[in-house]
Amino acid sequence: MLQERIEVVVDGNNTENCHPYLNTYVLDNYPTINADRVRPAVLICPGGGYEHTSDREAEAIAIQMNAMGFQAFVLYYTCAPAAVFPRPQLEAAKAMMMIRENAEKWHVDPNKVIIMGFSAGGHLAASVGAFYNKEFLYGPLHTTPEMIRPSGQVLCYPVITSGEFAHRGSFRALLGEREEELKDFVSLENQVTADTPPAFIWHTYEDGSVPVENSLFYASAMRRAKVPFELHIYPRGGHGLALANQETKSARGNEIVPEVQNWIELAGTWIKNL
Repeated sequence: MLQERIEVVVDGNNTENCHPYLNTYVLDNYPTINADRVRPAVLICPGGGYEHTSDREAEAIAIQMNAMGFQAFVLYYTCAPAAVFPRPQLEAAKAMMMIRENAEKWHVDPNKVIIMGFSAGGHLAASVGAFYNKEFLYGPLHTTPEMIRPSGQVLCYPVITSGEFAHRGSFRALLGEREEELKDFVSLENQVTADTPPAFIWHTYEDGSVPVENSLFYASAMRRAKVPFELHIYPRGGHGLALANQETKSARGNEIVPEVQNWIELAGTWIKNL
């Protein structure tokens, strides 16, 4: 396995409060197996309300992606107080670009680079899906929309809407003093078009932090735009389940929900079929 920790620099001015980096979990090739194999890549954006990046939604997810035959990357993006929109979005877009630029080194199929996000990380992932073809995202990176466009999105109990069912803390952390000015713009059900990448989305009905309407609104917008999606709503389970098993439970231990644990196999099948 090729493992690196790489600083993600979008403006040449990283500071103490702004030190994003990318961890790689890259399966190597071997002459006795398949020396020329390329694999889908999955860029993982952990949640944390744009205030931190959750360890429970990082390496454990990457290892499961590896087990399915995918290259995996975890982005530790800038969070509050330095997470002023669109800085985290630029970092995620830069990570997408880095994966494609290093496709040969990392044995990646550049036509199958998926972005995956959890909670606020789901908002970040969907932001790249929404804004990849906007100059404010690709222009500062001196690249093209094609280099940062996700081939698909895996959105896990994502923050989407800034309206009635918003997770207010995520938008406060991301927008700061510009919350009122920008909240409709970053309410991502408003940004779905025919150019939005396809999505695999899952949520739980009982989520009390990020209401299920976030996923429902996004799926409905994709339906109107005629963009393919797969949507799973599980009846039981709270917020932040990650793998919903022993591996990713917190000290509280209430994130183990057996009937939710199949989401990752379903997502893996969806990625393979893209």
